[in-house]
Amino acid sequence: MYAARSEPADREPDTSARPPLVRELLLVVGLFAIYKLGRQAASGHVEEAYRNAGHVWDLERAVHLPGEGAVQGVLLHSETLIHLANTYYAIVHFPATLFFLAWLYWRRPLHYVWSRRILAALTGAALALHLLFPLAPPRMLAAAGLVDTGQVYGPTVYGDTPATDSMANQFAAMPSLHFGWALMVAVGLIVATRSRWRWLWLLHPLVTLLVIVGTANHYWLDSIVVSALLAVAFAALRLERTVPVRVHSRWPSAAGAAESTVARTGLPVSRIPDPAAISEVYAAPSGGRP
Repeated sequence: MYAARSEPADREPDTSARPPLVRELLLVVGLFAIYKLGRQAASGHVEEAYRNAGHVWDLERAVHLPGEGAVQGVLLHSETLIHLANTYYAIVHFPATLFFLAWLYWRRPLHYVWSRRILAALTGAALALHLLFPLAPPRMLAAAGLVDTGQVYGPTVYGDTPATDSMANQFAAMPSLHFGWALMVAVGLIVATRSRWRWLWLLHPLVTLLVIVGTANHYWLDSIVVSALLAVAFAALRLERTVPVRVHSRWPSAAGAAESTVARTGLPVSRIPDPAAISEVYAAPSGGRP
């Protein structure tokens, strides 16, 4: 008989699995600083970024992916929708991920460690790809014919031009960490919770995907590539499971066996053979009988 020791959703978390808070805060802040510095180091490469944008656009049309303009066309029908999409893009990305990690740290320590490792691996791989493959977003590509909704309608997180933007690298479109982090938040919460409504967390990456495409900040291919990177991270970094513990059950005593037989057959105790007497009969010598 086996009993698996795990971290049930309706019980208090195992605090022994929770890493020290100060160390985790320093680690998360350090990873965020590396992320920002890495994006700054990947800035520039203007000609290469625009050339890669043309290649990505042509590839999407060659494989018959839907045009990014189809999503933006829906947003352009309502200025309210455009403002909501721009706001979602600007303010949801980081806070949602931080709240996700904070909740896991407090309520699901084992899932927190796993999710933090996944996010760190995904972000590192994305930064490497930003360096190797600078890419101008579709809002900068003339062939796309899309509107920079952030600059036209606001709010926006980017400067007027990539050259004057000191806060972000606008040529880091491939892959989309907006979508990658949103997808990780949804998967992490689905794995860590047991509610029948937990699958609704998938709405977060779905809305994020429509927002990043509709605001012309990312291509469809950006989300496809980051999903592939996330799948590799899932395969390489498995969620640790506790080892099942073997629970040994003792054989019932003679008295317990008798009581069980009475309850099962309804016979009086006097008519139930004594197990010890039966054992003596079979253990006695046969006396030459066949």
